Parts: sequence; C-alpha cells; structure tokens
Amino acid sequence: MSPFDLERIGRGLPFAAALPALREALETTGTAVVQAPPGTGKTTLAPPAVASTDGIAGRVVVTQPRRVAARSAARRLATLTGTEPGAVVGYSVRGDSRVGRDTLVEFVTPGVLVRRLIADPDLPGIGAVVLDEVHERDVESDLALALLCEVRQLRDDLPVVAMSATVEAGRFARLLGGAGADDPGATAAPVVDVPAVLHPLEIRYAPPPVTRLDSRGVTDGFLDHVAAVTADEVTAGGADTLVFLPGVREIERVVRALDARLGGRAEVLPLHGGLDAAAQDRAVSGSGSGGPGRDGTRPLPRVVVSTDLAESSLTVPGVRVVVDACLSREPRRDAARDMTGLVTVSASRDSCVQRSGRAARLGPGTAVRCLTEDEYARLPAHRTPSIATSDLTTFALDVACWGAPRGEGLALPDPPPSGEITRAEDVLQGLGALDARGRATGRGRDLARVPADPRHARALLDGTPVVGRRMAAEVVAMMASGRRSPAGDLVADLRALRSGRAGDSATWEREARRLERLVHTGGGQRGGTHGEVPAEEAVGLIVALAHPGRVARRRGAQYTFASGTGAVLPPGSALTGHEWLAVAEVARASGRAAGEAGAVIRAAAALDRDGAERAASGLLDDDETASFSGGALTGRRIRRLGAIELSSTPVRPGPAAAASAVAAAVRAGGLAALDPDDEALRLWRRLALARRELGAPWPEVTGDALADRVDQWLGPEIDALARGGRMAGRDVGRALRRLLPWPEATRFDELLPDRLEVPSSSSYRVDYPEPGSDAAPVLAVKLQECFGWTTSPRICDGRVPVTVHLLSPAGRPLAVTRDLAFFWREAYPGVRAEMRGRYPRHPWPEDPVAAEPTRRTNRRR
Repeated sequence: MSPFDLERIGRGLPFAAALPALREALETTGTAVVQAPPGTGKTTLAPPAVASTDGIAGRVVVTQPRRVAARSAARRLATLTGTEPGAVVGYSVRGDSRVGRDTLVEFVTPGVLVRRLIADPDLPGIGAVVLDEVHERDVESDLALALLCEVRQLRDDLPVVAMSATVEAGRFARLLGGAGADDPGATAAPVVDVPAVLHPLEIRYAPPPVTRLDSRGVTDGFLDHVAAVTADEVTAGGADTLVFLPGVREIERVVRALDARLGGRAEVLPLHGGLDAAAQDRAVSGSGSGGPGRDGTRPLPRVVVSTDLAESSLTVPGVRVVVDACLSREPRRDAARDMTGLVTVSASRDSCVQRSGRAARLGPGTAVRCLTEDEYARLPAHRTPSIATSDLTTFALDVACWGAPRGEGLALPDPPPSGEITRAEDVLQGLGALDARGRATGRGRDLARVPADPRHARALLDGTPVVGRRMAAEVVAMMASGRRSPAGDLVADLRALRSGRAGDSATWEREARRLERLVHTGGGQRGGTHGEVPAEEAVGLIVALAHPGRVARRRGAQYTFASGTGAVLPPGSALTGHEWLAVAEVARASGRAAGEAGAVIRAAAALDRDGAERAASGLLDDDETASFSGGALTGRRIRRLGAIELSSTPVRPGPAAAASAVAAAVRAGGLAALDPDDEALRLWRRLALARRELGAPWPEVTGDALADRVDQWLGPEIDALARGGRMAGRDVGRALRRLLPWPEATRFDELLPDRLEVPSSSSYRVDYPEPGSDAAPVLAVKLQECFGWTTSPRICDGRVPVTVHLLSPAGRPLAVTRDLAFFWREAYPGVRAEMRGRYPRHPWPEDPVAAEPTRRTNRRR
C-alpha cells in the first residue's frame, strides 16, 4: 500500500486531473512526457503518483536542475506526507543527502543521476525516474535523458517520465519513444498535457530611461529603475511581488534600493542559489509572511527578488505581481581566451511568459516587463540549450566513460558543437583521462568518480600527495564553490574561509570535508607525510594543477598564460609584482582596466617557477627553432611551458631545421623571401606560365608549392646555410632550374624564350606576367623596328599570343596590339599623321609593310 495520500497531496492542484492519463501512459508504454505550466503542481504530485502506480517497485528518483530546487521539492512533499526529509521523501545533492531505507521518492540533481548511471546503468533499487524541468536544457539534464533512453533499450521495466513547462514536449516525447528529436513521423512517448489555469493577467511594459546593458553588464541606472517600478507596484496594490533579475549582484543592489524606498512597508527577501537553506526556505515557504504591519494586524506584503530559480524550479507562494527585468544569465564559452562564464543576455520570450504566469497562478495578476513592447517582440523565442554554449569538459568525460566518445550515438536533444567537444577532449587528454581515440582511461574513470569538474578532481588527487589531503580539499572546495573572490587573492580568501569571516565559510567547510573523505591516498590533515606546506605555496600549486593552461608569467603589465592567451590584474591587486600566478578565474573585459589583453584576472594565487613546471609538466617542451631572413639562418633552443618561453639559447640549426625555416619563409612570403635577382624572377615567371598553359609535368611555383618541395630544388643551398653560409639572390635562379622536368627542359628556352627577335634583327626581353595572373606576356619594341612584321608573335608552340607594345622613338607607348596586320592597316595611318611631325628624323613610310625595319634615324640610314 502506498504511503502517499494522493487526494490530500493533490488537493487544489490542477495536475491532479492528469493523474489517470499519467498512470495509463506508464502502464502501457512505460514512458510519458508531462507538459504543464509552472504552478500546476507537477513537481509535487507526479513523483508520488509514479511511486503509487501498479507494477513500479523501488525508489522513484526525481531530478531537479538545481540543488536548492531539489531540497525545496523534497521538503514540501515531506511536509505534505507528515514526515521529515530522509523518511518517505528524501534528497541527494552534492555535499548534502537525506535518504533512508524507507525512502520512496528521492529528489536529486541531474549530475547525481548521471554519476549513478555511469557507475551502474542497471540502477539497482530504482523503480522509476522522473526528469523534471527538462525544458531548461541543462547539459547534465540533456545527458541524463540520453543515457536513460539507452538504458531503456536494455531495461524496459524502468519507467521514465520527462516533465516540461514549455511547448517543446514533442521533441522529448520522440526521444523517449526511441526516435530522433526532429523526426515528426516517429513513434513518440505519450504526452500528458496539463493546461494552465487561466486567471486574468494584465501585462504592462515599463521601459527604462537608460540602457539596460553595457560592456560591464547590467547598468546601475536600470537596476534603480527596476527598484522604482517594484516600489510603485507594492505601494499601489500592497500585493506580494516577485522580481526577476539575472544574478546575485543585481539582486543585492535592488534589495537595498527597495529597503530604502519602501521604508519597512514590505518584507524584501532575496532568493538565489548562493543563499543558505534557511534563507531560501524563508523566501519560498511563505511562513511568517511579512510579519505584522505597523498597525499590528495586517501582514506586510512580501517582495521576493529572485534569479530564474523562481521561473519554474521553485514556486513562491502568494504572488500576484511580477516585475521582470527580462534578462537572464547564460553560459558562454570564449575558446580564444580559454574562458567560460555566465554572461548577461536578454531572456527568451518563453522564459518571460513563464515568469509572468507566476502572477496569475492563484487569481488575477499583473506582470510588468521592464522594456518596450517592440523590444519584447524581438527577444529570442526560446532559451539557448546549454550544450551549445557551455564548457563541455565534464560532459566529454562522462560520455567517454559511458562508452560513447563525443556523445556519438546518444539520443541527445541537440548534439554538442564539434569545436567545443574537440577542445574538451584535448583538455582531458592533457589530464591523461582520455586516450588518442577519445576513450576513457583508468585515470579518466578515477577522475569521473570524483563528483567535481575533472580539472578540480585532478587537482585533488594529484595535489594530495604534495600538500596533504586537507589542504588539497580546502583549495578545491574554494575553487568549486563558484564564489566571487572579493580581492582576487585566493590565499587571502582561504584564510578568511578558515577563520569563519567569509559568509559562506560553513558551506565551504562542508564541501571541503566531503572532498577530503573522497581521497584515499596522501597523508595527514595539512601537509601529509611531506610536512606543513605553507598556504602561500599550496594554493597556487593546487590551482595550477586544476588549470595548467592558466599558469601565467608576467610580461610587462600583462600576464601571458601557458595556453597562449593574456590578461591583466585589476588596478590595486595584492598580487601585483608576482612573476608567476596560477589563475583560477579570468573574465572578459573592456576599457582601460583590461588593456590590450581584453581580459582581467579575477582570482589567482602566487606561484614560483618550480611549482609552475611541476603542475604544468605536460606542457613543458624543448624545441629548436630556426628562422630565415636576409639570406641567412638564425637558430635558438627554446624551453617552453606551453606558450611561455622559459629560456632561449642561440644554436646553429641542423639541416632539417634549416629546411623547415626556409620552407616557412617561402610559404609566408613566396619567392621574394629568398631575395632573388632579376634573372631568377624572370625564370620564375616563365615557369609559372609554362605550368599555366602546358600543365604537368611543368612544376607549380606558387609559394606553397615551392615550400612543399624545398628539399628538391634548394638542397645544396640549405646545406650551405646549415653550415653557416648565406644565400645570394643569384643562387635562386640556379636552384629554380632544378625544377625543370626532363626531357622537357631541353625545349624550355624554345617554348618560353627569355628574348624574342624582331624584324630589325634586334632581340628584346619578354615581360612574363606574375604567377597567378591571366595576363599575356608582353614584348615592348620601337615601332620602326617592326616594319614588315605582319604575323604577331606567339610562344608555347603557338598557344600563347604575345602582346606587342609599339613604342615611339623616345620609348613612349604608341599602341598595344596582338594583331600587327590589323594595326598597320587600320591604326598606323593615324599614328603616322600625328608622329611624323614630332619625330621628323625617323622614318614614317606610307607603306609600313613594305618598308625596311630599322633602329636608325633617316640620316644615319
């Protein structure tokens, strides 16, 4: 017999009407997709309903996208059953678990479920899984869905329910049915649709007089506007109000502004994931709502200022007014600077609709959007899936441990971006977690068993033998907390956390102890068998072990990272002057503070060179480099830590390095990099025309082609360079002739002559076009030397006409032609009439075809 009184639990909840359809779907197909707006009671009622369904034996695991939501949902359901969390209803989140032998419904985060699936895909003791809030498109939620779709192919007795608050339920239904997300004709899991309870909702728009966002984020002027709009609503109506803002900084500023504006006429409460459980419960429970008013009778209105936690994950009771900043925080990956962080962006329209619906859940309500109606219409329709914008290092390790490298073959709602998954695999291979084929190694499985980012897991496991288990756990807990370092100095932050001066010391202490218990190697509480390691050294080493690519060395005012990017310290930083840093957090920035790097170091610890090389040993490299310039080679032996140059010593390059240097110069600058003389340039152009008109076997002579064959045509010259010699421009032509194919080379001067003889018996150089040009070769000759020449010259066995530039006696152009016969007949009479007076000493016969060609004047003739 089920311990859940569904009639009592579901009293007044719209979702209660959908229970028969949910039971039917589970009994017939074992799957269902619930589509229900926020506030209909799906999170409260669906899990016990699934647990009460005939044929389901075992615990029902329910995912919530955030730890605060999992704890809150478990407490609410436990209260409705008259029990405490850990009895019939429990929860398990990172660092906190309350479950017992009798627990039938367990709320977890998607990450906890993914860990369990990877550890044992059979999920022993689990009778069903409910994935709540799948529309939020968190990476781990998407992955949990994909893994469960695969598990159901082997264990069809495992019911799976996916619950969404948006109209995208069809995509998830097709995935659960075993088809692709975008295959409209495929078999799909049944969809249980719960319509919203429609109470009148007034939508108003209150655009600010200032910009909402600038390069630094949300503007203070806009936050003041949100506070003013909220205060006006509370003053006018006295209703409980829910305010949506993107992050903690914005919430804290608006809470202070509201306290000042309302002067005790309302209870103003923050709500975000960084609060302790008691503060979160106070905001969502409604207990003690507002306290007594000034007259001692009427309770004060409550104003809850929240992140998108209250959008669908949590329900704030009693709300009749919503003030929406129409902003949200989304993860963004900056691959160029190796940074991932939350960026403030405009919210999607479907998020704004869900937020406004919170005001009309219990009765008529009002929603005020702090932008214009036109701006709202231009918002994106849906939120961006996190898999498209997030750091995928943990995802890449999870799918590799599952046996599906890169997520290939999994029923993911959206595939991971190829560039980001490749970068994530590179990071994991650097940690030794993946092999060259992307499969998880034994080391990778060890890291995956630590419920933390793989980089933090590496720092914990590798740092413990060096600094001790306790110290390693403390630093990793500090990095993993996501806390903003007040001054950017992690050593100072650790001291504050240890002393209890930091507001989140208790949470950090619990997490540090949890991580400490996970480590089974290493020694004592602090320094282990290696003695006490000072915090000044240990913090930097652990941070560097987690982020070897962010080991940084000072170069002037900027720090160069081992990854190749750069950043600066903020003005007045306590870390200023240190040569080496281990950087835990770096943020994109603009303006004078960021300098040319475009990034600012937000949290770091000092490091020395030995610690840098130890932590980032996989990036150490000794390399000989050579460069070619000015006809000579220079070489250096360079020791690098990634992109950081540690030392550089002059050396004489060997033949291989010399060849690579010359090839690189030619590839970058073409033949001009070798400073060829005029003869070599003419030969190069002739070879290019031969290739253009005659094709193979005549050689390609582009920069890339010459660089690819540098050993074949510049071998002797490169050997001389490696012995310390120089290359002269005259050497280039001799080298180019080595590219001539045999036996075709015997006809090269015939096919592409350097000079052509004209009727006056003189010969003139042919001007060949630059390689890559479609132009014809040009012969420039004085007009009088061409008398009697009616057949225009051609080369390459007659394939290519030569353009003749006919010159005046002074060498100035008179005409350009490829048809001499036409020129004499049609154009020459006009030229003769104009030029004979200007150059009377030179012959201008009436019949140029019959005249004798000459270089001489009339008198000399």
